[in-house]
Amino acid sequence: MSTNSASVAWLTQESYDRLKAELEHLSGPGRTEIVARIEQARSEGDLKENGGYHAAKEEQGKAEARIRQLTELLNNAHVGEAPADNGIVEPGMLVDAKIAGDKETFLLGSREVAGDTDINVYSERSPLGAAIQGHKAGDKVTYTAPNGKDITVEILSAKPYAG
Repeated sequence: MSTNSASVAWLTQESYDRLKAELEHLSGPGRTEIVARIEQARSEGDLKENGGYHAAKEEQGKAEARIRQLTELLNNAHVGEAPADNGIVEPGMLVDAKIAGDKETFLLGSREVAGDTDINVYSERSPLGAAIQGHKAGDKVTYTAPNGKDITVEILSAKPYAG
């Protein structure tokens, strides 16, 4: 599986379907609801001091940004099954590692795969993600953090993320 392109994200089929449904809602009924709220607030008069109007316009901006984000993500996503349970770190894996001596568990891949969970997620394009990809339990790697410090990572385990 090649995910080297800067714009490709790995998604499970379930994640892809969930995000596609969100995009369809935002682009259709969600967009219509916001426009209706804007029109309702606009009919209340002076727009300068109309909190409802400004709140609806802000919500519209956020929704349109999310629509653009989802469209880009879904158009460029690599959709597939969870990676093989072979202990090799790749997108879609839940990784246990010692990072600078501290044990941490995180998902390597897209924040969207983790959904509403509170699990930490590192992109495979992040300095950490790029450094550990292709390695397995017992491997130690060092990468340079954005602050310029070298950080040692010991991979303890890598299992497919079950979501």
